[in-house]
Amino acid sequence: MILENRGWLTTALVLTVGLGVAAFLFVGKPQPEREPEAPLPAPAAEFVTLSPSRMKLAVNTQGTVQPRRQIDLVAQVGGKVEATASGFAEGDFFPSGEVLVQLEQQDYRFAIERAKARVADARQLLALEKGRVRQAKREWRELGDRDANELFLRVPQLASAEAALRAARADLAQAELELKRTAVTAPFDGRILQTMVDVGQFVVPGSPVARIYSTKAVEIRLPLTDRQVGLLDLNLHPGESATEQPIPVQIMGRLGGRDWQWQGRITRTDATIDTRSRTLFAVAEIEDPFVVDEPSGRPPLLIGQFVRARISGRAQDNVIAIPRGALRPQDRIWLLGPDDRLLLKTISVLQADEQHILVQGDFSDPVKLIVSPLTMAVPGMRLDPRPAAVAVGE
Repeated sequence: MILENRGWLTTALVLTVGLGVAAFLFVGKPQPEREPEAPLPAPAAEFVTLSPSRMKLAVNTQGTVQPRRQIDLVAQVGGKVEATASGFAEGDFFPSGEVLVQLEQQDYRFAIERAKARVADARQLLALEKGRVRQAKREWRELGDRDANELFLRVPQLASAEAALRAARADLAQAELELKRTAVTAPFDGRILQTMVDVGQFVVPGSPVARIYSTKAVEIRLPLTDRQVGLLDLNLHPGESATEQPIPVQIMGRLGGRDWQWQGRITRTDATIDTRSRTLFAVAEIEDPFVVDEPSGRPPLLIGQFVRARISGRAQDNVIAIPRGALRPQDRIWLLGPDDRLLLKTISVLQADEQHILVQGDFSDPVKLIVSPLTMAVPGMRLDPRPAAVAVGE
């Protein structure tokens, strides 16, 4: 019994000492001290310094050469084709007034002779009627009556004879005009695009004999986007004339394995915006396109030729050229602001090529443009600025 009590006491004593030591170790151990968090390093940002300037931008577009004036040459009278001009073939040139197609004239010469006979008859009738009028007046005076009767004095008959003479003369003039119209002539210097008749063929009035166009000038319809229209001084308002302040255009085309240039001007714009492409077409005109430039040997500007055009635009203020990679979504750019903090600037894109974009905005002079990507861009965040290794223009 005594031994059992001693074992229980020993166990209790060991547990008590163990709990005491554990409590001392738990309470008496030193508490860890909280150290201040180290600030995150500012992200590196490469930048270039740019100065906004005033630039006169040019708009690049393209089109196809078309005739300025093109018509179907029509026979105004009928008849058999008796002869054609020696140069009456597709592609041949002709001067203004040259007879391209000659119709037979015999029937029209006969009509002139018949008209001359009717004129002679009408003259005879008028002379006879004038004599009758004089006789009627003399007879009326002999009667001693002051109130003359117009029918007795043959006034209506005289008017009818005079009208008949005028009609006969008009028929003669019409017959002479129809004879003249048997020679189908061109109203301008031009070139034949297509012939539609040949010798021996009978044509009726209104039949087209050839399709021709003027060589005095050609035109090119140039498509312009909404952004390009904003760069040009186009005359879009009523009362404005394109000839007062013409916009110069440089036309560039390739022919015979060489590149050539022509000078033109914008003369007008289309009345509506093209509903398919949503573009506005400006029309460029080039004078004397078929005149060969002797010093350079430049060939004529041909109809149907594909050309490129460079249109001089208006001067723009606060313009800078940025790399394509520096343009951010929603037409924004990143700038390095005071205290090396990030600024987001909304700009207007004016022009772009394969490497650079011309933008316009409210810039201070100069600006520091961030050209490197950022993982997260928050306005006002601090950056670690570093000059870009490569310049913008390189």
